[in-house]
Amino acid sequence: MNTSSTHTTAPVQVQGLAKSFGANHVLRQIDLTVARGEVVVIMGPSGSGKTTLIRSLNFLEMPDRGTIRMCGIEIADAGPKPSGDTRHKMREIRKKTAMVFQSFNLFGHMTAVENVIEGMVSVQGIRKSAALPRGLDLLAQVGLLEKAHEYPGRLSGGQKQRVAIARALAMNPEVILFDEPTSALDPELRGEVLKVMRDLAEKGMTMLVVTHETRFAKDVADRIVFMEGGVIAEDASPDHFFGPSASQRSRDFLGLIED
Repeated sequence: MNTSSTHTTAPVQVQGLAKSFGANHVLRQIDLTVARGEVVVIMGPSGSGKTTLIRSLNFLEMPDRGTIRMCGIEIADAGPKPSGDTRHKMREIRKKTAMVFQSFNLFGHMTAVENVIEGMVSVQGIRKSAALPRGLDLLAQVGLLEKAHEYPGRLSGGQKQRVAIARALAMNPEVILFDEPTSALDPELRGEVLKVMRDLAEKGMTMLVVTHETRFAKDVADRIVFMEGGVIAEDASPDHFFGPSASQRSRDFLGLIED
């Protein structure tokens, strides 16, 4: 939950964000601000634009128009062919943010700890011998120190996702973006990943999380952003979103995803 108050500049500010794929308007005039230390859960039906939004924040998807300000770096109207200056700013944003994917995206030929420190070595230029202690410490934080020298093929899905989170933390990000981090996992493995995410929230990490995990959203989120048809249909506290005063559309959606 949000534990910070000393920093006033919001690390995530989005204005007028729009993205189309052909005639399909996936994002329509999205405005969103996330405060430092805030946990924002993004929910909505399939095709509502959730993943496109989260991928646009670090320019894995190139928005057609709108302004994105991430960690103090602003890019306006990036378009499909960004300028050299815009590409430089994109790289700077990626140094200050991290993304955790649904499909883990680990390198199969690297051990767990090698996966964790890869960005430190290849992007930050840190010597492998110097990065290794940090990598082991991060694996310990996610409860996987004993798996440091195992290859991904010998890890469970939940363990792979925890390695992916440790890899994200290795870059000392100001913001972590999660794109349905538990949806590829069996139910019994989701809990171990969600526990790590809860711990990060308690430590004040700024997080945007696309997920259908309602218990996590109720317990950990500061805000719920509900998307539909490429717009933010509702931006509310968990108490409101999951309570009796929620909109009928939100209640209908929750009725479909909750047991």
